[in-house]
Amino acid sequence: MTPTKNQLGHMIGIGARIAHPKYGEGAIFGEAGAAWRIFFQDHGEKELAKTYESYEIIDPAPENASGGIELEDVISAVENVFDQYMESPEPIALGDKWEGGTMELRPGEEGLKGKELPIETFFHKIVMLRDRLRVLEQNINSHKVLNDEDKVNLQQYITRCYGSLTTFNVLFDSKEDWFVGEKKG
Repeated sequence: MTPTKNQLGHMIGIGARIAHPKYGEGAIFGEAGAAWRIFFQDHGEKELAKTYESYEIIDPAPENASGGIELEDVISAVENVFDQYMESPEPIALGDKWEGGTMELRPGEEGLKGKELPIETFFHKIVMLRDRLRVLEQNINSHKVLNDEDKVNLQQYITRCYGSLTTFNVLFDSKEDWFVGEKKG
């Protein structure tokens, strides 16, 4: 059933899920004067006129929608996004022999001060770098504009970056967590 104009006014509001002919499905999350602030999964945030009549209501606004967003709703939405789009990474363990250890950087020139830092801190930076490379890989692989050849070339470059990091494999507790570069052969 398509709602009439009078019904639409009561059905559309903050919290409603709508379908738009150009942007697809979206959720109304706010108001900006005479416009609804709508988040579309594939197009991001858009402000569209409240007077637009071609919205299709997927889920109506809650009847008690007062214009404010409840904290529980925000938390639920964020959890939903994390569940849908984020892998929950397994904790990466530092090798036992390095626990509590220190990394010392000594300059080759006399009189210059060296630097010491906990191996755990350095290890954490290496793991963060790997996580960011993985996100970059995912973004490249799902990019809508890059052609397959460009994706392969960028993927090979990232693989070479992993190869440059194999020196740090000695820090990992499990061989499964090691960096792997290009396979020769």
